[in-house]
Amino acid sequence: MKPRRTALIAFVIDAALVTVFVLIGRRSHGEADNVGGIVGTLWPFLVALVVGWLVTWAWRRPLAIVWAGVPVWLMTVALGMLLRTSAGQGVQPTFIAVAAVVLGVFLVGWRLVGLPIARRRRRRSAADARLAVDAIGAVGAVDEVAR
Repeated sequence: MKPRRTALIAFVIDAALVTVFVLIGRRSHGEADNVGGIVGTLWPFLVALVVGWLVTWAWRRPLAIVWAGVPVWLMTVALGMLLRTSAGQGVQPTFIAVAAVVLGVFLVGWRLVGLPIARRRRRRSAADARLAVDAIGAVGAVDEVAR
């Protein structure tokens, strides 16, 4: 897969998981599922996620756990809480702890699963390319013998 596409997919997965976190949290607290309420809860974390991606240059190695996953997770939690506070939304210590754990599992966890899969695919693609080159070389050798 091309690096830009990998980065885009990784960012979309991160944003989707942050959205899932917000939806689960709102539902567990019995808050309405109206768009305004969801957006009001979601925006601090999405802004923090974008800033995390920019500050850490996560698009360069979007599947990397240490260089993308952990820093993006920490930035999303820390800046997300600061933005919530500045917007007058509640930030209790238990909420910070729950958000840190859930977002950690989400933002780092999917990379723990995705990185080995991506590596396996890359190795398979490289092996397929070597086989193709070998096959082309074999055909060329047969042509030389036939002449």
